[in-house]
Amino acid sequence: MDSIDYSPLIISIKTSLAATIIAFVAGIGAAAFVMRLKNHKNLIDGIFTLPLVLPPTVIGFFLLVVFGKNGVFGKILLGFESSVVFTWTATVIASSVVAFPLMYRASKASFEQLDQTLVYSAQTLGMSETRIFFRVILPNCRYGILSGTILAFSRAMGEFGATVIIAGNIPGKTQTMALAVYTAIQSGDRALAFKWAFLISAISLLAVVVMNSISQKGDRR
Repeated sequence: MDSIDYSPLIISIKTSLAATIIAFVAGIGAAAFVMRLKNHKNLIDGIFTLPLVLPPTVIGFFLLVVFGKNGVFGKILLGFESSVVFTWTATVIASSVVAFPLMYRASKASFEQLDQTLVYSAQTLGMSETRIFFRVILPNCRYGILSGTILAFSRAMGEFGATVIIAGNIPGKTQTMALAVYTAIQSGDRALAFKWAFLISAISLLAVVVMNSISQKGDRR
C-alpha cells in the first residue's frame, strides 16, 4: 500500500490555528471599533467585509503587491534580508485575511444584539469602558464569538486562491490540503484527490455541527 505524505494535513492545521488566532483578535477588535464609530461607519464596515466578497485570487494579488519585493512591507523585510512570499508565514497571512471578515461579522452581530441595559447598568456602577468590554460585553456575546471562531477556522482550512499566489504550492512547506487536492488532480491521481477532499469535507462538517450546537445553546440562553 502506498504511503501518504500527511504534511498537507499538518500544514493546514497549523496554518488554520494560527490564522484563527489572528482573525479572532483582529475581528473582535475591528467589531468593537466599528461599533463605536460615529461617522463613516458603513464605509469602514464595507472595507472590513471586502475580503468576504472578493475572489481569493484578487486577495492574493493584493497581498503579493504589499508583501512582494517591491511592496511596502516587502521592502522593509528585504532591509532585514527576509521575505514573506513563498513561506509558511505567507499561508498564515492569506488564511488570516480571508477568515477575518467571518470573525468580524459574527462579533459585530453579537455586539449589536447585546442587551444594552447590561452596559448601562455597568456604567452606573462606575465600571471603566475596558472593564465593561471584558467583563460584560464579551462574556454575554461568547456564543456568537465562538461561532465566528469556528467559521473562521473552517474558512482558513479551505483557503486556496490567495494562498497559491502569495505562498505557492511547495510540498512540505506551503502545500495545504486544498492545494494537495489541486496537485493530485493535476497529476491525474483522483484517488489521492478524493482522500484529501474527503478529509477537508469531514473537518468542515464537524466544525459546522459544533457551530450549530453552540448557536442553539446560545439561543436557548
